[in-house]
Order: sequence, then structure tokens, then C-alpha cells
Amino acid sequence: MILYLHGFRSSPLSYKARVLGAAVAEQGWADRWVCPQLPESPAAAIALCHQLIKEANLTDPATELVIVGSSLGGYYAHVLAEHWGCKAALFNPAVQAPRDLATQVGEHSYYHSDKPFVFLAEYVDELVAMQPPAATQPQRYYLLAASGDEVLNHHEMLQTFEGSQGMLLFGSDHGISDFDLYLAPVLHFMAPSTGS
Repeated sequence: MILYLHGFRSSPLSYKARVLGAAVAEQGWADRWVCPQLPESPAAAIALCHQLIKEANLTDPATELVIVGSSLGGYYAHVLAEHWGCKAALFNPAVQAPRDLATQVGEHSYYHSDKPFVFLAEYVDELVAMQPPAATQPQRYYLLAASGDEVLNHHEMLQTFEGSQGMLLFGSDHGISDFDLYLAPVLHFMAPSTGS
């Protein structure tokens, strides 16, 4: 199972989700790809992810599950990877999500629709409650951190995931608008580690 988790205000229609989803299909892994629309509530988002993973009936999540997360989805991916002991690919992850999202309490709209939603103050508390520990096995992580990220601090990403696989992108941006350039190593990392 490859579980892709989008970022704040985003959706399965995001650029990276579409590019990676198409690349996964080209690899013949389309049946492993799951990319849900996440609820606004972090606790509900994590609960949904646990439900999807359980429903996949994986024999061994440590080898059959890869979680991919961008921005806030990267924070969720860190939480889930520590829980399930699996690999995670993180693209400009929000490593200090409670601090960074505390400034976003209020009404917003999604990037890919006009649907409004409210990010509640209690959602920040939910993020605090799930704050993951430092990466216990950094080699299980693949990090893409852009020095040109205009939203999040790439130094914090590098410090949090010190020892992980991946690369620092000099320049680029928060959305990693040149993401297609880095597909090959990401796919290599995501490749099944079993014979299946």
C-alpha cells in the first residue's frame, strides 16, 4: 500500500499527488495507491489513515506499507510511520505543525475547490497530542527539503530527519513545482521490498 497524504488546504488533485499517482501507475503499482481527501481535523485524519491501513489487510505493514506526505501530510506521515514501523517519503514536511498551524485558525478555502472550511483552535491541540518523537529509524525516511520553501523552514526538516535518505533541493519552493525532476529516486525508495 502506498498512502499519499496531502497538505493543508490541499487535496488528491494536488500537483505532486497527480504526478506521483501517474508514475506509480506506470510502475504497475496502481492497485497499491491510496490518496484520500483528508478531514480538516487532524485527529480525524489520522483515524481515517489507520482505518485505511487496517482495511488493506497487509500481512506486514513494515514491509508492505509506504506513507507519502507533503507539508501537513508529512507531519501525519511521520506520526503514522512511527506507529506502523514502515517507510515514509516526506516532501517539505511540517515538522512543527502545532506551531505553524496555530497561525491558521479561522476560515479558509481549498486550493482545488471553492468549498470553505474552518480550521478550529482545537485542531492545534490535536496536533500537539500526536506530536511524533524524533525519527527512531531515520533510514526508513526519504526527505525532499527545498531551501526555497517560502512556508516552512528546511533547516528544521533536515534536523528532524538527520540521517534519512533523500536530498536538499537548492531553490525550488514549498509545493516543489519541479517535483517531476525527483521522481526516479522517490520511486526507487517506494519500490516494494518484498517479492510481491
